[in-house]
Amino acid sequence: MFNKMIASMLPYFPKKLVWIFSKRYIAGETIADAIRVSKELNAQGIKVTIDILGEFIKDLGEAERNKMEYLELIDTIQKENIDGNYSLKPTSFGLLIDKEICYNHIREIVAKAASYGNFIRIDMEDSPCTSMEIELYRRLKAEFPKNVGLVFQAYLKRTLKDLQDLMDIHTDEHPNNYRLCKGIYVEPAEIAYKKYEEINQHFLEDLEFLLKNGNYVGIATHDKPIIEGAYKLIEKYNVPKNKYEFQMLYGVTPELRKSIVDRGHTMRVYVPFGKEWFGYSTRRLKENPKMASHIIKALFFRG
Repeated sequence: MFNKMIASMLPYFPKKLVWIFSKRYIAGETIADAIRVSKELNAQGIKVTIDILGEFIKDLGEAERNKMEYLELIDTIQKENIDGNYSLKPTSFGLLIDKEICYNHIREIVAKAASYGNFIRIDMEDSPCTSMEIELYRRLKAEFPKNVGLVFQAYLKRTLKDLQDLMDIHTDEHPNNYRLCKGIYVEPAEIAYKKYEEINQHFLEDLEFLLKNGNYVGIATHDKPIIEGAYKLIEKYNVPKNKYEFQMLYGVTPELRKSIVDRGHTMRVYVPFGKEWFGYSTRRLKENPKMASHIIKALFFRG
């Protein structure tokens, strides 16, 4: 009840109050903020993936503006010699309004990144978007086999089959490239695992499939049991360091993150920024009210 109450009240809090916890997890509003945070992380031997906040737009004018902002971001980040790549959400480019316009916008962004030899990660959103986002990845990988990747969510019951089905576009020269995470959206029990142990079990099953079949995988988790399980799978299949990385959110479990880096594994941190930070923060709490207690703890404890 406490978590749901906080989550429902948060959109009505003053922005300055919400920013007290949001600033721990969001770089800021501007490209300059993203550059500052990215350089701090790079100095610690950590790569980044940069994301402009915003999703589920209501008109295609917003899609055009979002595309232009990403194109500017890529040019600016490359000039700053940041060791990082980019993440984006297809609903920011009109996926739920016009799939073809969305594809063309994202294709232009991927082409820009590819011109620098860089990479775009297509984020996975809630379940109505899953099949459309897999199709986006298929189309883009055909043209840009080294420059585009996708996210999968282990709590969805369909995920392992999706990974198996996509092996038809996987090659040794151009392996499929995924981020594997647990998933944050609230989904019905018919399509998503709900129990902590069950989600962890399927995360590791999905991860084993990816590693033993030569896919590149970003292991995106802050959960120690999954990290320990990942270590065992990497050893079991003798996975070379250039075929996987660990990924974490900015501002979350920095000590655990450091322990992974100290063991010699590649680490990449998700660095979100943008003027839509307030909407991002409040939406995440509505989608997952359990985060409220973690946020309250995070105001007082960093671990």
